[in-house]
This record gives sequence, structure tokens and C-alpha cells, in this order.
Amino acid sequence: TYPIAQCNNTYIFPAVGLGVVAARASRVSDEMMRAASRALGDAAPEGEGPGVPLLPALGRIRDVSKDIAFAVGQKAQEQGHAPETSPEALRQRIAEVFWEPAY
Repeated sequence: TYPIAQCNNTYIFPAVGLGVVAARASRVSDEMMRAASRALGDAAPEGEGPGVPLLPALGRIRDVSKDIAFAVGQKAQEQGHAPETSPEALRQRIAEVFWEPAY
């Protein structure tokens, strides 16, 4: 059995949206998408060979999403697509707008 990875739908797109909203970005650039991809790659488990997953465990999705959002927000600020803030302020804003399902 080979599970199909849904990294774009599970990790990338929601986190990009979070980063754009948190940073108050006016647009999404190719560089912001590359920053998201790099951040996801940085979160991948280390190791090589058969059976080593390419994506982080789904149980880490909240933390990984916040890290991807941070990378996207930083790139948006760097490119002038979002107001500049400190890294701490951006992380705080990500935490504030992060949706937690609570019923």
C-alpha cells in the first residue's frame, strides 16, 4: 500500500492562507510559495531509504502550519507585500488568527 501525500491540500495551502492573513499581505508571490515549500521541506523527517516519509507526521500539522505561515509572512514583508513587523509580532499574530476547532 502506498498512501498518497496531499501536501498541497494538507500542509501548503492552509498555511499559506494563514501566513497571508496574519501578515496582512496584499498578494501571494511565487517567492512566498517557494518559502512555504522550503519550510515544509525543513519539517520533513530526516533520513534516507525506503519507508522514510517525505512529510512530517500529521500529528505535527499545527506546529508545521505555523512555521510555514511564518516563512510566508516573512517573505511577504521582505518583498513589501505586507507591513513590516518584528518576528515576534508576526508569530503572535499567527497564533491569534490560527483556527482551533473547538465545539
